[in-house]
Amino acid sequence: MSTPADRARELIARPKQTPDALRAALAVVAPGRLEEMQATKDEAFAKAVEWQSLSPVQSWVLLWARDIEIARRPDLSSRFERAQSNLEDEDPVIARQALQELTAVLDEAMKAVRG
Repeated sequence: MSTPADRARELIARPKQTPDALRAALAVVAPGRLEEMQATKDEAFAKAVEWQSLSPVQSWVLLWARDIEIARRPDLSSRFERAQSNLEDEDPVIARQALQELTAVLDEAMKAVRG
């Protein structure tokens, strides 16, 4: 659970897990990803119809909630960017540490959005 000090460092409040709320949040924290969000939403809804299952839509919501969680929290965002930049380092130790850190950031963000 976040403390008042943590919340003060958040760019925006955590959005509700609805397509409209996630889109509005993404428009603030990462507007350059709106087209990507729409494309993946279209794919998820098409799969949902094809599979006659809501699981693709539920997965879409969780993945975007996770990505927005990272983008709205400067602490996670900087860790994520630093880890990504070191993923292909020539030094295998640095690359492995980057992968571990990237995994840790993704796990922390997913845990936060799942409550």
